[in-house]
Amino acid sequence: MKLIHCADIHLNSSLSTHLDGDKQKQRRTEILHTFLRMVDYAAEQSVDGILIVGDLFDTKKVDRATGNAVLSAITGHPEILFFYLRGNHDADGFLQSLDEIPDNLKLFGDTWRYYAWEEDGATIVITGAESSARNAQTLYTSLRLNPKHINLVMLHGQETPYASGAGRDAEQIPLALLQNKGIDYLALGHIHTYKREQLDARGIYVYPGCLEGRGFDECGIHGFCLLEVDVAHHKIQDTFVPFASRRLWEASVDVSVCASGVDILDAIKETLQEMQVKTADLVKVCLTGSLPVGVEVDTDLLAMQLSQIYFYAKVVDYTVPEIDYAAYTYDASLKGEFVRLVQAQTDLSDEEKAKIIQTGILALAGEAFI
Repeated sequence: MKLIHCADIHLNSSLSTHLDGDKQKQRRTEILHTFLRMVDYAAEQSVDGILIVGDLFDTKKVDRATGNAVLSAITGHPEILFFYLRGNHDADGFLQSLDEIPDNLKLFGDTWRYYAWEEDGATIVITGAESSARNAQTLYTSLRLNPKHINLVMLHGQETPYASGAGRDAEQIPLALLQNKGIDYLALGHIHTYKREQLDARGIYVYPGCLEGRGFDECGIHGFCLLEVDVAHHKIQDTFVPFASRRLWEASVDVSVCASGVDILDAIKETLQEMQVKTADLVKVCLTGSLPVGVEVDTDLLAMQLSQIYFYAKVVDYTVPEIDYAAYTYDASLKGEFVRLVQAQTDLSDEEKAKIIQTGILALAGEAFI
């Protein structure tokens, strides 16, 4: 038996934090397309079921085109079972829009629901429940599994080692309460990066991460997990499958040796080439180090130049001005007096002093600054 474990796809996400209107629309379409590609991949690989462990959608209201595309993917592959457990972003909008629930769409509620199959004399059980404030205190104690079965459990939330008491957050998953219950594979959703850890002596717990990164807090490789259930040996072989159409990167570039904006751009390009960032990717560049006062950093211009190479680029300036205070000790000019005045302030950090001096010197030189 083959299964796919995915989560946190976030269809219909606004993506408005970084991207403009055209690229927002393009990325929304790409995320939907990646989901549909995954379903096609499942069909090609003779996958029996897809476990969608929460946050298939990003908003309560699902637009008709997205809903129809998801429904068509489900009904167009009757040979694949879709196990859909709703997460904290999901709502009833998609399900309520359906005239009827397709036979191959398997749902969960706020009590444990069990789906079982017999294969070569073994029983495979997929179990899941949607946690809420109503069931947070009783959900884990009510889980009943037969240790002779191959047990997969689906939950959406933040893993935590132990229960936090009577006021436990409904989105917390206390792993201690799931240990030694006969779980072979705990399929989780909510964390947007891949994570695979041992649950107990018998089973593991896995977050597949999101299918596509949506922001620079979701850098790295994204995809899903492919599971192969070996009933003869009572084990589950899991493999992470990279599948995103684009990758998000965050690059730190030390520009201390740069003497101009051209040098800074060259340093960025060299770093991104060394990291093997592809032109289809999104990149956030963090400039670090110290620069002479006369070297200005135009982050907007740098981002525009990089956007000619990459799908999207953002540049953030974390550099500090390089101030030779000794050179101004006996400088009788207005500039020297200004530098000494700022340097004497005891309520400012060295970094704050450097930034103020840089701005002041540029202003005295008649340079425009923001």
